[in-house]
Amino acid sequence: MTELNEGEVEQYSRHLSLQDFGLESQIKLKNSSVLVIGAGGLGCPVLQYLVAAGVGKIGIVDNDVIESSNLQRQILFDHDDIGSPKAKVAAAKLTRLNPFIKIHPIIERLKKENAEFLFVVMI
Repeated sequence: MTELNEGEVEQYSRHLSLQDFGLESQIKLKNSSVLVIGAGGLGCPVLQYLVAAGVGKIGIVDNDVIESSNLQRQILFDHDDIGSPKAKVAAAKLTRLNPFIKIHPIIERLKKENAEFLFVVMI
């Protein structure tokens, strides 16, 4: 069972203080992996919550680039990000939110040919 370091204890202090959550549950989150398909309108808030909660390893699969028309609903991005790959920008910004987790940007489209690799090997 993985322990939490001092920074993680501080970052997750609210979770750790919850009677029905606590250290054991936070460590389970730290040892969990999630693969998010798409960093768009739904993926952005999902990613923010997963990262903030402390899910230990997150893969972001998205082969798209940020456009100005994305900004009103894809809340991770801003004008400085236009033209950049969504997965890469999302990973960089999310790492600043929680530096204690591993985020893997995967700039690909999910296809039958790469699904097993992405779901099994990457996460």
